[in-house]
Amino acid sequence: MFKNNKGQFRAGWLIIVAFIIMFAGQIILTIPGFIFIFFSQAVVEEGGMSFEIDASNQMIFLLTNGLGTVGGLIATLVVWRFINKQTFARMGLRWHGKDLLFGLLLGAISITVIFFILYGAGQVTLLNSLLSPDFSMFTWLFLLLFIAVGLFEEIFFRGYIISTMASRNNNKVFIYIASALIFSIIHGTNPNVTIIGLVNIALVGLLFAYMFDVTKSLWLPIGYHITWNFFQGNVFGFAVSGLAPNGIYQLELHEENEIFTGGAFGLEGGLLATILIGVSFIVTYFYGKTSDRKEEPTIW
Repeated sequence: MFKNNKGQFRAGWLIIVAFIIMFAGQIILTIPGFIFIFFSQAVVEEGGMSFEIDASNQMIFLLTNGLGTVGGLIATLVVWRFINKQTFARMGLRWHGKDLLFGLLLGAISITVIFFILYGAGQVTLLNSLLSPDFSMFTWLFLLLFIAVGLFEEIFFRGYIISTMASRNNNKVFIYIASALIFSIIHGTNPNVTIIGLVNIALVGLLFAYMFDVTKSLWLPIGYHITWNFFQGNVFGFAVSGLAPNGIYQLELHEENEIFTGGAFGLEGGLLATILIGVSFIVTYFYGKTSDRKEEPTIW
């Protein structure tokens, strides 16, 4: 039940253990921040207790979530090194700066194309001019957060899950589908979630798995993931997987066209994202033709 015919623990059990340890790592590093917010913002009233989150504590809340992300990342690396007993290179973390830069560029271009299509078609209204971006401290804090999120989610959902399944000789098609479904299901707890949003997140999971497979490296999906989130939420002001934006541009969405804009869930809930994800598969295919990675020491 727990081990295969080679005496190895099955991938499913390893992934379950990794999930538990990863969540523990997240919780441990978020506790101090939430305790601080609780005691600094709790207001006792006659009818009970309420919280008033001011700007300074919004920053603490953001940093707390960032620390939780870092905690999950550290826990994942510890599990891979000491439970899976594998090198980080075999997880796809051998450095490839070209992949990272190309991923950053592709993710940024994808969101920018979607924005200008919606803007040109009159599906969104800009509340401040393109020539008047509204930068703030939160712009840079969110950039750091999305870097951490991109690293963590790719290292866990692609690096750990895919490499663990591949090490147990699971069928590649099954690995692609299972990892993408897990990625989508986890995002199913996000606010304002929609069916199209979950489908698109599963498609993005397939895209990231394909990027990992083609390049034998996590750096291409890491780069794409970072700028996809950052440009969506903190440049153009859309929600990011249902989470509130803090963009340098402020938008007004046309509610009657949520099938394109994604509505409160963000661009990932719209059909334009579906199309751009498909285009990214094609771009990744041709990018993969530019280099030979067969010598890379990854489980793929």
